[in-house]
Amino acid sequence: MKTNFSRLCAQIAMQYRDREALVNIERNRRFTHAQLHRFTNRVANMLRSRLALRRGDTYLCILENDNLSLLHAWTALKGEAAACWTNFRDSADEHRWQIDFIRPKVVFIENTLIDGYLGMLRERGITVVCMDRPASPQPGLLCFEDLLDGVDDTDPDVESDVTQDVLVYRFTGGTTGKSKCAQYTIDNWLANRDSFYASAENWIDASTRYIHMAPISHGSGLGLLPTLFRGGCTVTQNAPDLRQWCRHVQEHRITTAMMVPTLLYRLLELPEAASYDLSSLTTCFYGAAPMSPNKLRALQQRFGNIFVQAYGATECMQRVAVLTKADHATVSDERLGSAGRVTGQAEVVIVDEAGRPVGPGVTGEIWLRSRAVISGYYNNPEGTAAEFENGFWKSGDLGYVDEEGFLFIVDRKKDMIITGGFNVYAIEVEAALSAHPAVAISAVVGVPDEQWGEIVHAEVVLKAGCEVSKEALIEHVKGRIGRFKAPKSIVFVDDIPVSVVGKVQRRQVREKYWKDHTRRVA
Repeated sequence: MKTNFSRLCAQIAMQYRDREALVNIERNRRFTHAQLHRFTNRVANMLRSRLALRRGDTYLCILENDNLSLLHAWTALKGEAAACWTNFRDSADEHRWQIDFIRPKVVFIENTLIDGYLGMLRERGITVVCMDRPASPQPGLLCFEDLLDGVDDTDPDVESDVTQDVLVYRFTGGTTGKSKCAQYTIDNWLANRDSFYASAENWIDASTRYIHMAPISHGSGLGLLPTLFRGGCTVTQNAPDLRQWCRHVQEHRITTAMMVPTLLYRLLELPEAASYDLSSLTTCFYGAAPMSPNKLRALQQRFGNIFVQAYGATECMQRVAVLTKADHATVSDERLGSAGRVTGQAEVVIVDEAGRPVGPGVTGEIWLRSRAVISGYYNNPEGTAAEFENGFWKSGDLGYVDEEGFLFIVDRKKDMIITGGFNVYAIEVEAALSAHPAVAISAVVGVPDEQWGEIVHAEVVLKAGCEVSKEALIEHVKGRIGRFKAPKSIVFVDDIPVSVVGKVQRRQVREKYWKDHTRRVA
């Protein structure tokens, strides 16, 4: 089946014509729904007419949230060429690897990257476009504003096959290894949109003002189309600064946000969270990592029953399990630590090592199948063959579904610790540590041990002004989850490495201890 995505957007623009659709805080840009539709038509037309980007071509964006919002799904799905969005906060080395992997025809960059990136990109024969007018012209550098000048805002009149034509590439987070490149069609994106609307709770409507501080190149960006199609407003913030975020929530009367747990933990301790008026917030989505039930109760007490947890992935870009606001208000602490109740929008199957489904309460690997599951990884047949089977994506997450349909994520396969023949899951130990009032954040890994093969080890960051002994923390964990799961060693550190989207990087912690060893767990 084919569709003209610009035509879909035109229908939305007619319905919500004069309502605000997009606010870019740092650049103070504002678009109504009608203006955003016409502007993104111009961008899609410019990509074809001025940059000759056609079906089969790829353009890559290394942009902050406000500029990337101009080239996000509401633009990319209108055109022929495929957009590849990278995380602006990634390192230059990571960007270089991504560029060489995807081989784009055109790269859009922030002006702050011109000096460091222009030569490298030109050496590769890539057309380079900066988003703001440069201080002085440079050979081989084009300006976004100049390219748009004189381009009409009519329907690009592009029809794409909704399940076959790849129009977006995104790189996986790479928390357990080198990132892979996921490929998306229009139907993948519409499945994500629809998953927001399927709940009995109404999270997004025309009054929604949804702020994005996390990179919209990744999970946060999944909220853009659901907000657009309901007539709401997307608000972008570039700086990863919680203090500014608090001010912006007050100034822009933000109703909806998305946070990873590590940022929500910091929000609890932040003075600005009390000095600014955050009462306009009615919904805060969280995900990407498990939340400590103790800290979640503290967040509810502080900010109200506004939290919604969603479980999905880069490879399955929809909500396959949801812990609703109603669930947050009524479930036990045990189920508060779950990923939510499985939805009816995706097949969620727990399988054993032979790929056979297991019963309720039995831990196995989580397999997912739905419209939102990608067809595979770009230019990676080995990865595609290993992780996809009969339409299912093999998530690599270990978990179980209880008798009432709540999905519990036990751990990543690569983060499972085998100590003395027992399986210990890092997530469970971290949750127990986080339940201690002195602990801000922790990372649990297996480290080599001659007797046990590997032992449970924790790096812990304490809250400012708090003290606790290693021995007391170990006893605390023993009391919550048992003796054999408790850390045998703890190190207090000032910082835990996290990814640019806020996920704890256990791989970086683990590598320090396994530098001269071969880890038994794959």
